[in-house]
Amino acid sequence: MVDNRKAKFNYDIKDTLEAGIVLTGAEVKSIRDNRVDLKDSFVKVIGSELWLVNADIAKFKFSNDPKYDAKRTRKLLVHTKELYQLNSKSKQWGGTLVPLKMYFSHGKAKVLVGIGRGKKDREKRNTEKERQLDRELHRDRLKYMVK
Repeated sequence: MVDNRKAKFNYDIKDTLEAGIVLTGAEVKSIRDNRVDLKDSFVKVIGSELWLVNADIAKFKFSNDPKYDAKRTRKLLVHTKELYQLNSKSKQWGGTLVPLKMYFSHGKAKVLVGIGRGKKDREKRNTEKERQLDRELHRDRLKYMVK
């Protein structure tokens, strides 16, 4: 499972949807090796299809394809009804479609797509302060625990 941790820090995620993804065989093996980077990627609706843009799936080490493009645009598979709901919610909230996770479910590669509204700098600082306080509280609890 590959997690996009930057997305949760940079966006306030409102809603999520699980989508399938069209891959080649070597890309599937790279995903199984966790050689994926979702940091700068996003999801785009083009026509009546959903596309994953700028996701970096590294070349499989035993693949011999000389023309392999690690950041190619990949098609996401969703039902038409789900696509229209996702598109309307993103327009309604003024959000961006962001890939949150890439994982396998019942042997098939899936992408968890979230509708995110970009956080302001002050919101990011508040999130960081809350995380720091939680860490300190956790450390204090560990001090006084009986082992």
